[in-house]
Order: sequence, then structure tokens, then C-alpha cells
Amino acid sequence: MARDYDSQLLESVAVRRRRMRDALLFGAQRGRRTVDERLGKLFAGIAIAAVLCAGCVGWSFLQATLAKQKAEQKKQEQQQEQMYNPSGASGSPTPGGTSQATENR
Repeated sequence: MARDYDSQLLESVAVRRRRMRDALLFGAQRGRRTVDERLGKLFAGIAIAAVLCAGCVGWSFLQATLAKQKAEQKKQEQQQEQMYNPSGASGSPTPGGTSQATENR
């Protein structure tokens, strides 16, 4: 029973200190405190949402740029392949200039 009294006493002291601190910080405008806290949370939420949106846009831009580079690289490889195989033969070119497909005939 003594412990129960002690815990109640400590809790009441903590509540009193919190109320005194709030009164010192906010004065008689207690209602304004809740509005200020809500506005702070609102602005923090908007800032977090903006950062997430910017991250998504950046990721999308990066993916599009990489896909474009990959497509250009494939196009260049196809152009080089056509330069070495202008007749459309399916064999790979040999150092002598003839393809393996024509040599095997």
C-alpha cells in the first residue's frame, strides 16, 4: 500500500511539472497549442510526401534514361552487325572478309 501511495505521489508531481512547463511555454493560450502542434505535423507530413514524390520522379527518370541508353546500344550493335554482314548471311564474319556461312557451302 505504501508503494501505491508513492507511485501516485510521483505521478502527480510529474503531472504538475508538465502543467507548469506548458503554462510557461504557452501561457493562457492552451487551445493554440493544439493548433500549433497540428500545423507542425501537417507541414512535416507535406514535407515527407514531397520528398517521397521527388524520389519517385528521380527513380522514374533514372529508369527511363537507362532504358534509352540500352535501346541506343542495341541499335548501334545492330548497325555494326549490318556493316559486317551486309548480305544478311547468318554466319559471323571471319578475318578474311567472308562469312562462315559462305565458306561451308
